Amino acid sequence: MKITVVGAGNVGATCAESMVRMELAEVIVLLDIKEGFAEGKAMDMNQTATLNGFSSVVHGVTNDYAATAGSKVVVITSGIPRKPGMTREELIGTNAGIVKSVVDNALKYSPEAIIVVISNPMDTMTYLAAKQSGLPKNRIIGMGGILDSARFKYFLSGALDLPVSDLQATVIGGHGDTTMIPLTRIASYQSTPVSNYLSAAKLAEVKSATMVGGATLTGLLGTSAWYAPGAAGAVLTASIVRDQKKIFPCSVYLEGEYGESDICMGVPVVVGANGWESIVDYRLNEEEAAEFAKSAAAVRAMNVVLDSL
Repeated sequence: MKITVVGAGNVGATCAESMVRMELAEVIVLLDIKEGFAEGKAMDMNQTATLNGFSSVVHGVTNDYAATAGSKVVVITSGIPRKPGMTREELIGTNAGIVKSVVDNALKYSPEAIIVVISNPMDTMTYLAAKQSGLPKNRIIGMGGILDSARFKYFLSGALDLPVSDLQATVIGGHGDTTMIPLTRIASYQSTPVSNYLSAAKLAEVKSATMVGGATLTGLLGTSAWYAPGAAGAVLTASIVRDQKKIFPCSVYLEGEYGESDICMGVPVVVGANGWESIVDYRLNEEEAAEFAKSAAAVRAMNVVLDSL
C-alpha cells in the first residue's frame, strides 16, 4: 500500500513521520515543490528506522506526481499560512490555486484515492476539493475537527487534572477561532458528564481556550502548530487504511444533515476503508443548533470568495 503526503513543511513532514512510525503503508510518498526538500526530509526520517523500529519507507520527491501513483490516501498539507496584512481573499486565492493543482495531479495518478485536506482555510479548501475533484462525497475529508477535539481534551484534562485518555470530547462546526463549537454538554469523563466536576464558568473557560487554541500556539511559536495537526492527519489516515470505523469530527460535504447543504463542515462521521461512511447525529439542543447555523454562515462567507477566483 502507498500513501502520499503533499507538502513537506512542518505539518506534512510531521504527518509523514507519524505515519511511518505507525507503519500505515509500505511506502509513504512525501512530495514538495521545493527542489530536494522532501528528499532531505525523507532521508532524515528513514535514518531513524532502526532507532524507532519501523520498516515502512518514506520516499521524498520534488513535484513528481508519477511517484504517487496508486496511493490509497492523498493528504494535502500544502499552502501558505495567513501573513500579517494579508486579506482572507488573498489567502484563499493563493491556497485555492495550490489545492486545485494538487487534486488534479494526484487524481491523475491515483484515481481511486481518498483525499484528506489539512490546508487552510480548511473547510473552504475541503469544499473546493469536493467540487474540483468530482469524486463521491465520501472520498473527500477535512481533518480540522480531529485537531480541535484533541485540543479540547487537552484543556479539559488540565482543568480536571485527569488523564486526557479518559476523556471524550468533540468539536464540531467550522475549523476556525470563531466558528468551532466545543460540545461541553456531552463531554465526558469515564462515561460521566464533565459538568459533574466543573462549574459552568470553568467549562466556559475551557471552551474559550479551545476556540483560540491555534491562535495561542501561533503567538507562542511565531508560526502555526505542526505536531498535533500532523498527528491528527495520521490518525485519520489510519482509520481509512486499517478500516477502523472510528468516529471523528471531520469536515465533509453536507446534504441536509445538521440542517445544512452544499457546504463542508465538521460533523461526527464514521471513517473506514471507503472514506467517511456515515454521519452520526448528535441531536444538538436548540443552543447548539443555533451555534452550528451561525458557524455555517461564516463558512459560507469564506466559500463565496471562491466564486470570484
